[in-house]
Amino acid sequence: MSPIQKTGLYYPNKFGLLTINALEEVMGKNGLNAILNLAGLNHYIDSPLPDNLEKGFDFAEIAAINRALEEMYGPRGGRGLALRIGRALFADGLKNFGALAGVGDLAFKVLPLQAKLRIGIPAMAKIFSQISDQHSTVEERENEIVYTIHKCSECTGRTGMDKPICFIAVGLLQEALKWVSGGNEFRVNESKCISMGDSVCEFIIQKEPIA
Repeated sequence: MSPIQKTGLYYPNKFGLLTINALEEVMGKNGLNAILNLAGLNHYIDSPLPDNLEKGFDFAEIAAINRALEEMYGPRGGRGLALRIGRALFADGLKNFGALAGVGDLAFKVLPLQAKLRIGIPAMAKIFSQISDQHSTVEERENEIVYTIHKCSECTGRTGMDKPICFIAVGLLQEALKWVSGGNEFRVNESKCISMGDSVCEFIIQKEPIA
């Protein structure tokens, strides 16, 4: 697999560490090692990233993991694993970040569902915009919430795709919605993807949970 060129856009080291831990949780140690080898990231097998908020995990490294999952397991299998990894990534660490910390408070838990979404989803976008080079925005419409990633890591260096490919982000949003809402599942579909020639990666979240 040819290496994806570094972008100079970064997540904090902690996010990279959480991503690799989520990979191991979903795939086991051998699966993790195989994916890191294929992605050209095998240096992380023996020397894990430091657990800090310094920006040191390049966007291209997420793209390389995403592509390796697809190459090893095929588009469908890779997509299923990417969704699970995104969910594990949120469940294992992201929910404890900054602006989301208050979402676990009792005062938040008694809010109506739509108020929870209205507060919780922008809080998630804000975290990414604050701690990383991933700029994210949220727009509320009548029946849906539009979550837009203006600089996306997952499809870095990928062009000419005929379908959206950012499934780690979809899984992460699904798990965030589940947590923010107190246990509901929501439909999340990527409607625009930079890898398809769009200017942004856009995710449509249906406001009504799946029954």
